[in-house]
Amino acid sequence: MHNNNQGNILLVGAGPGDPELLTIKGLKAIQNAEVILYDALINPKLLEYNPLAVKVFVGKRRGFTKKTQDEINTLLVTYALEGKRVVRLKGGDPMVFGRAAEELAYASLFNIETAVIPGISSYAGIAAQHQIPLTRRGTNESIWITTGHTQDGKISKDIPLAAKTDATVIVLMGMRFLAQIIREFSKHKAANYPVAIIQNGTTKNEKVIVGTLENILDQQREHQIDNPANIIFGLGVTDVVTQYKNLKSKLWVS
Repeated sequence: MHNNNQGNILLVGAGPGDPELLTIKGLKAIQNAEVILYDALINPKLLEYNPLAVKVFVGKRRGFTKKTQDEINTLLVTYALEGKRVVRLKGGDPMVFGRAAEELAYASLFNIETAVIPGISSYAGIAAQHQIPLTRRGTNESIWITTGHTQDGKISKDIPLAAKTDATVIVLMGMRFLAQIIREFSKHKAANYPVAIIQNGTTKNEKVIVGTLENILDQQREHQIDNPANIIFGLGVTDVVTQYKNLKSKLWVS
């Protein structure tokens, strides 16, 4: 039976980085929270919407002690059992590479009320901002989204499979294995196959490079692109090359 004095847990998607891309429902959840557990990829400005809430950083960032997923699960449940309204604020959408399933499952062991407020995922929002079509009739009719590395710190086994398809492929947080990822795609695609890498997408610190399998590694080294970044492979990337060449901005293009 649900305890009426018990709190609840809301998993809230913060969007890809621009604070204005937060949903209205997500904003209301933040404003109503008593405790906010937040990740490294959320925009810190979002925390200003609720100056009174207890804020706990649980993300990965240099200079901070990393909390394990078990520790995060325990914090969520502990605050909720104290009767608190808890928001778990995650970058992008909480159900896309956000370990949401683990947190929801743990909360269910204690019969804690939970809900998920979707967010704009980085794979979709960042591509849309740069007018990169993830699908197009007759060209690329599907999307493959994969992580760059697995839980054990190795390159994802899905990447060699994704490289064989005609789908638009988005690799999240894959810069550590960029050279290996490019090698896998080069086995199945021409040297001029288009690639875009977008670091800190939709934020003021954004960096963008657009190139091909042949030259993208040189560009990445030259411009020192690193995580957090999305790597986008596909013919849709071609659509932005011409317009970027005509822009005088922070965008770098081959």
